[in-house]
Amino acid sequence: MTEEETPPARLALLGWFGAVWGFAGVSLLLASAIRRLAPIALDALSREFQPRHWAGLALSVGSMAYYEGYRAFQRGFSPRVAARAKYLKERPRLSHALLAPFFCMAFFHAPKRRIITSVSVTAGIILLVLMVRRLSQPWRGIVDGGVVVGLAWGLISLWICAVCAFARPGYSHSPEVPAEGCFSPSDPSPQRRRV
Repeated sequence: MTEEETPPARLALLGWFGAVWGFAGVSLLLASAIRRLAPIALDALSREFQPRHWAGLALSVGSMAYYEGYRAFQRGFSPRVAARAKYLKERPRLSHALLAPFFCMAFFHAPKRRIITSVSVTAGIILLVLMVRRLSQPWRGIVDGGVVVGLAWGLISLWICAVCAFARPGYSHSPEVPAEGCFSPSDPSPQRRRV
């Protein structure tokens, strides 16, 4: 049975499954990272801090809150994930629904530039994690404290964006999907475009 032959009720269920699975998968990924890093950050705070450690902590928390939390998550990643989850709900495909967390993070079915950016950022994060693991306490905890703040900001902004995307009919953020034939991917009622 093709997608055109699938009953509307099944398509609606598939769309909701994909949207919830995509959003939940990304949320769990962020929450898991927070859960793993928070004890390391708290352990660092139990040590004797010198002024340079406090300065490092302030710099880490401030820069990660701004660059990771606000700029990366709130202004880019979170609205895009919410828009892609909404797109998946409205235009369900079985393959996209099964791999919904990866779809929502734009690892596939996105413009080439977005896919390259998503893969590059992920690779950079993995490399940074491996480098930070080599630091001794309290420096590792100081860096991880900033990361926890940024990730927590990101998780909160993701939930706010998801509420906005699904509660408001005119969510304005682009899901950044490739053009699909003659139809506009952002138009809820596809009509033929003149070429």
